[in-house]
Amino acid sequence: MKVVILCGGRGTRLYEETEVKPKPLVQVGDRPILVHVMEIYARYGFESFILCLGHKGEMIRHFFLNFHAMTGDLTIDLKSGKVRTDGSRGCDWSVTLSDTGRETGTGGRIKRIAPLLDNDTFMLCYGDCLADLDLGKLLDFHKKKGRLATVTGVSETSRFGVIEADGNGIVSRFREKPILDGMISGGFFVLEPEVLRYIEDDGPFESLPLEKLANDGELAAYRHDGFFRGMDTYRDYLELNALIEGGTAPWLASP
Repeated sequence: MKVVILCGGRGTRLYEETEVKPKPLVQVGDRPILVHVMEIYARYGFESFILCLGHKGEMIRHFFLNFHAMTGDLTIDLKSGKVRTDGSRGCDWSVTLSDTGRETGTGGRIKRIAPLLDNDTFMLCYGDCLADLDLGKLLDFHKKKGRLATVTGVSETSRFGVIEADGNGIVSRFREKPILDGMISGGFFVLEPEVLRYIEDDGPFESLPLEKLANDGELAAYRHDGFFRGMDTYRDYLELNALIEGGTAPWLASP
């Protein structure tokens, strides 16, 4: 099963890092967050990837073209020019790098790689989200529900204290950074090829296509109560790296 990863955004809210590199190549620990995402899938046997490139996509191409050199030690014989790599992250992965346009929306990116999907069920995610998600259970849920699309729903913790007050301005309850009601999209999808019919232009997949799928009763939500974090801001970047440094990164656990 193919895994489509959206890697084309500008990452403007993480400008401290994305000024010089695409967000999927921002380092979390000793490797780019994109490699962390791919490793999550590979642990469950999903090793065929399609990367939808856009902004600074040439840097992602360079990284994978030089994957062994970028992830291992190099020994260079300056006389012969021969290069030996040691300790690189040898992976049994197939990685297709597709230029889907610098300004294309997420829906358009998916539509443009449609010929690479072999008219089969595929997975979709973003190149900047990490979770300790059981992908086997996600896929089983998708098959059981029999809908065209399944999205992973996660709970969100408020970044702020929440005030509940009456009409006179008297606070009846204060909750510091509570878990908010309902779910938000965690960005890990399982999709049937028929979903492509719902994408009519280059706009965001997250707006009209998903709204139409929901209206048609073709969108299921798999609830994930474990760890989830998107790297949207510099604060997220620092927190993810702190989890690595502290040896408490939940997404690194084996299934």
